Amino acid sequence: MRGEALYLPLSPYASLLTDANMPLITLSNVYKTYRHGSLEVTALTDFSLEIAEGEFIVLAGPSGSGKTTVLNLVGGLDRPSAGAVTVGALEIASASAAVLADYRLRRVGFIFQSYNLIPVLTAAENAEFTLMLQGVPRPERRRRVTELFIELGIEGLEERRPGDLSGGQQQRVAIARALAAAPGVVLADEPTANLDSHTAEELLDLMRDLNRRRGVTFLFSSHDDRVIGRARRVVRLEDGRMVGDSTTNR
Repeated sequence: MRGEALYLPLSPYASLLTDANMPLITLSNVYKTYRHGSLEVTALTDFSLEIAEGEFIVLAGPSGSGKTTVLNLVGGLDRPSAGAVTVGALEIASASAAVLADYRLRRVGFIFQSYNLIPVLTAAENAEFTLMLQGVPRPERRRRVTELFIELGIEGLEERRPGDLSGGQQQRVAIARALAAAPGVVLADEPTANLDSHTAEELLDLMRDLNRRRGVTFLFSSHDDRVIGRARRVVRLEDGRMVGDSTTNR
């Protein structure tokens, strides 16, 4: 299977690409429809997009424009109804459920609007969770997470549980969890929606810095001007279609 090339041991933040001239992510003439009873809803219509490795890109648009659907397709959480979605060598539509599960576990980091931390685990245990599922030994898990907590400015909070952390601190733990497994791409769905302006801007600057230094590809969905204003590329969607694609010098 073509996708199996992704699952060889890779160094942290290694490329998912077998050819440096290829885009990292390609969506080609993608349609996505959902059924709600007898009603069929079209989320994406003839949507095409290429994303290079190392980009810091936001999908911008109002609720219902298709932003989250694109993230779900790229993250292997869903499959297109028609068209093709590829990430590195992996073809999302034709991959088996087992290959997609391994892809999500080892090659993609997810950052959610609501943080999605496990209440009964400490901050460090939450950040280590993906590594634990991968079977990484505990000393190595803790080493990686300790380094990330220092980098993210939350050292000293390792033993606190999510309920004892502020929203900004919880989102930093979620970022640590996303990065700990050394993914090739990080998908962030409305990551600033529950944060005050100051905290949101701090986290966005932090993620831009991580993007520059580590080369991790960040793909956001957002209608937040703070996110859009810090992106290096903005793809605008309306009603499931691309209506704009611009780059900046930021």
